[in-house]
Amino acid sequence: MFTLAALLRHASLELRVLVPGPPGALDAPVAWVHNTELPDPSRYVREGELVMTNGLWADQVTAARFVANVRTARAAGIMFGLRAETPRTPQALVDACREAGLPLLEISVAVPFTEVSQVVAGMSTDERKQALVSMVRRGDALATAISRGAGASGVLDVLRGDHDLPLAVVDRMGRSLAVAGAELDGDQLHAVAEGLARRPPALEVDLGAAGRAALFPVGAVGDIDAALICLQPLRELAAVEREALEQTARFLSLEVAKQQAVQAIEMRFASELLEMVLSGGRRAAEVPGRLRAFGVDPGGPLAVCAVAFADGEAATIHGLAEVIGEFFAREGVPAVVASGTQDVVAVLPWRNPESELPLLARRLVSGIERRFPGLRPVAGLSGLAPHAAELRPRLLQSREACRVLRRTRSGPAVRGFAELGTHRLLLGLLDEETLHQFSHELLGPLREHDARRGGELELTLRAFLDHDGQWAATAGVLHVHVNTLRNRLTKITELTGRDVGRTEDRVDLFLALTIDAMD
Repeated sequence: MFTLAALLRHASLELRVLVPGPPGALDAPVAWVHNTELPDPSRYVREGELVMTNGLWADQVTAARFVANVRTARAAGIMFGLRAETPRTPQALVDACREAGLPLLEISVAVPFTEVSQVVAGMSTDERKQALVSMVRRGDALATAISRGAGASGVLDVLRGDHDLPLAVVDRMGRSLAVAGAELDGDQLHAVAEGLARRPPALEVDLGAAGRAALFPVGAVGDIDAALICLQPLRELAAVEREALEQTARFLSLEVAKQQAVQAIEMRFASELLEMVLSGGRRAAEVPGRLRAFGVDPGGPLAVCAVAFADGEAATIHGLAEVIGEFFAREGVPAVVASGTQDVVAVLPWRNPESELPLLARRLVSGIERRFPGLRPVAGLSGLAPHAAELRPRLLQSREACRVLRRTRSGPAVRGFAELGTHRLLLGLLDEETLHQFSHELLGPLREHDARRGGELELTLRAFLDHDGQWAATAGVLHVHVNTLRNRLTKITELTGRDVGRTEDRVDLFLALTIDAMD
């Protein structure tokens, strides 16, 4: 694009301003030039074009009507070409342009319109050449910044060297990766994350007091993983600014992909560490070295925290491990954070009093709630392991505490394994295969009978134990007669070999149901 002021600076065109139009009109961008003698060129003139005319329409319409038609097309102005028959611009045209607030230029009879077209074409070529040179230069600078490890902040610095825009880089989890001339609060970061989550992603987001911001998606490994944010609406950005932002977003994808690759490697190593801890044996000897790689001292007291979401919600969710890792980084606590199928586990050194560990876990849960509104995170803790060799039972304990919390919709969000019932303390010390075999042997016959006969023996047993063996209360909750309850319990004894009237047999049945609920 060019401006009328730029045309006026070309002395060879012999242009003169007759009507400057409203303030700033001569400096406004002009799309192109359009030569026409039609009485009504509004159907053919594009918005922002400069209409060039010799006034041959004057015998068909008035100057006022012609100007009105040009205004309808939202043209940038009119250039009147003098000729022998009209050595002066008609005063009616001058008056009409002044009345309409439309710029009017006059060109000498000695200069043809083709000369204007050539000048405009040259200016457009120079503009495109300059834009291309600028893009290549900026691309080199962006590539250099990334290769030197400048990160997202370095990339923004390169862009701001060309365009003084308020910028930020935000990922799909609502985390601020870099800022330059802009500051975003928690609500604004969340608004950006919501915009990225849409399909297709939003092109603008409302940031409240900061107004609307343009969003330029940054893709990494096959998806939109972040966005380059400019705290200005799209309509206020010039074409060269939008092109620069789009180019920078493409380069940012390289930086985001690099960060994701590093995180994926760290997560895989962390998951392998959990496998080493759980497998025991020879692999357990590798645990201390792996802990040191994450900055965790294997020789000191170690704590294990298992985090998930409450029952009925996603056990884990994409990005939860990253949020937990960020939390411990802000707290200045080195930690190994690994995702499992049902939870996310963090292993961290802990030399403070053990009573302070739940306080840290509660702050962690609060931070997760803010990042994932609407979900209820819970955290299970173990006792402290004196060193790495004692991590396996602590890992099992924290996961068991977390598993219990996941099945509750209310109550504390953080609990230690020692706060669970004594029977759970004992169950947590046994291997899962033994526990599952015990539960299956006792409950299997009941389930087979219920499936075959359409019965409710397992439901009856659960209700009986939940009501502490009280016949009347159990019959009431099941809506059956006491005799019916007695018959069902007799059948349970026959199938399981356990008499619900004896304490030791009742304990076996209670443990079998508890183990079943632990899956």
